[in-house]
Amino acid sequence: MTAIPPFDADLLRRYDRPGPRYTSYPTAPHFHEGFGSKDFRAAAKRSNEDPIPRQLSLYVHVPYCLSPCFYCGCNRVITRDRSKGNEYIELLEREISLVAPLFDRDRDVIQLHLGGGTPNFLDRHMLRALVQRLSHEFHFSTHPDRDFSIELDPRSVDPADIEALAELGFNRASLGVQDFDPTVQEAVNRIQTVDQTLEVIRACRANGFRSINVDLIYGLPRQNRAGFAQTLDTVIAQRPDRLAVYSYAHLPELFKPQKQINANDLPSAEDKLALLQLAIERLSAAGYVYIGMDHFALPGDDLARAQARGGLQRNFMGYTTHAETDLIGFGVSAISSVGDSYSQNPRDFAGYSASLWNGRLPLWRGLRLDADDILRADLIQHLMCQGEIDIADIEARYDIHFASYFADALAQLPALESDGLVTLSAKRIKATERGRMLLRVVAMCFDRYLQNSVPVRFSKAI
Repeated sequence: MTAIPPFDADLLRRYDRPGPRYTSYPTAPHFHEGFGSKDFRAAAKRSNEDPIPRQLSLYVHVPYCLSPCFYCGCNRVITRDRSKGNEYIELLEREISLVAPLFDRDRDVIQLHLGGGTPNFLDRHMLRALVQRLSHEFHFSTHPDRDFSIELDPRSVDPADIEALAELGFNRASLGVQDFDPTVQEAVNRIQTVDQTLEVIRACRANGFRSINVDLIYGLPRQNRAGFAQTLDTVIAQRPDRLAVYSYAHLPELFKPQKQINANDLPSAEDKLALLQLAIERLSAAGYVYIGMDHFALPGDDLARAQARGGLQRNFMGYTTHAETDLIGFGVSAISSVGDSYSQNPRDFAGYSASLWNGRLPLWRGLRLDADDILRADLIQHLMCQGEIDIADIEARYDIHFASYFADALAQLPALESDGLVTLSAKRIKATERGRMLLRVVAMCFDRYLQNSVPVRFSKAI
C-alpha cells in the first residue's frame, strides 16, 4: 500500500512529453490489419489449451451519448434516439454468439465492464437483455470477488436504474464528474449538478455496490484553483472508493469536439500543474493511496489491496484487480487481449455492423506477440503496477542475461536515476517516491518500438 507521492513541479515539467499509457504492450497503434479472424480463433484455441486456462474478463463498448462533451476523445455516437440501443443490442448478441463458442465453457467470467460512450444510454430492459445473453453464452463466476462494473452518466440515471443494475449483478460503478464548477461545465458542454451526482452515489451504496469510482479532469477551459478545490472537497466528502484524476490533452486536430473549446480559456501550463498539485494534496490529506498513473484509492479498496499483494493488472480497462485473465472485447472499437494476441473491432459503425450481418467476426486489426513482445510486456506490466523490476526474476523466467538483453534501456536509466526517478542495483530497478508519477517514462526506456523510432502520437504526461 503506497502513499501519494510528493508533488515535484520541476520534475513533472521536465518530463512533460508525449508517451504511451501502456494499457498494452505493444500499444494499439502497432496493431495491423493483417491480423484477422483466423488469427483470433487460433489465439482462443491456444488459450483454451493452456495447462491452467485463464479466467475471462468481458468488456462491452457502448458508443452512444445523448450529448457531446467537448473535451471527449472517446469513440462515441451522439444521438437522442434511444431506440438505437435496441439495434445495437442485436448486433452485440450476434457478436457474442460468434465469439463465445471459441472459449471453453468452464472458463469463468470473473470480470465484466461496460464502458463508452454512455453505457446507461441503454435502458434497464436493454441492459438486462445484454447481461442475460452474456450469462447464457459464458459461465459467470459466483466467487465473492467477481467484479461487474459500469460507467454511468449521473445526468441520465435514476435510483430505479441503479436497483435494476444491482439485480443484474453489477457491484461497481464509475461516475463521470470532471468538474462541478458551472463555468467549466458550460465551456465543455456538460451541465451536471452536485445533487444529480450525489443521488447516484447514494443509490449505489443503498443497493450494495462494493466500489464507486469518480472521474475528474484537470486542465479544462476556465478551470481555476478555487473552483477545482470546491469540486475536490465535494467529491472527497462522499468518500468514493476510487478516483481517477485525468489530464486534459487539447488535440482538436485529432478530436473534432475539442474544436468547440476556446484555446484561450485553457489554463496555462503552470496553472495546470497547480491544479494537479491541489488534487494530490487534497487526496493525500484525505487518506487516499496512489495506485499509478491517474488513479487513487482508499486503503481498504480492492484496487489498493490487489497492488499490495501483487495482483494488480493494467489493461485496456485501466487498472484492474484480476491479473492473469483473458480480456474479450465486444462492440465498436473494443479491444481484446487473448493469450499472446491483441485484436480490435472496427472503429466505424458501418464496418462493425456489416461484418456481423454477414456472419463474420468484426475484426479490424490486431497483433500476435513474439517472444520479445511477451518479455517486454511482462516487464512493463510489472513496472506499471508494482513500480519495480526484479532483474533476477526476469532472467530466470525468460532465460536471458538482463544487462546484455536490455543494454539500450539500461543506458538510458542513469539519467533518470540522477533526476531521482529510479534507483538502480544489480538486483532491482525501482521507481522512487518522486518517480512513481512518471512510471511510463521509465517504461518507455524498455519499449522496443519507441527505440526503433516508430512515429506514433500518444497522450501527454500532464
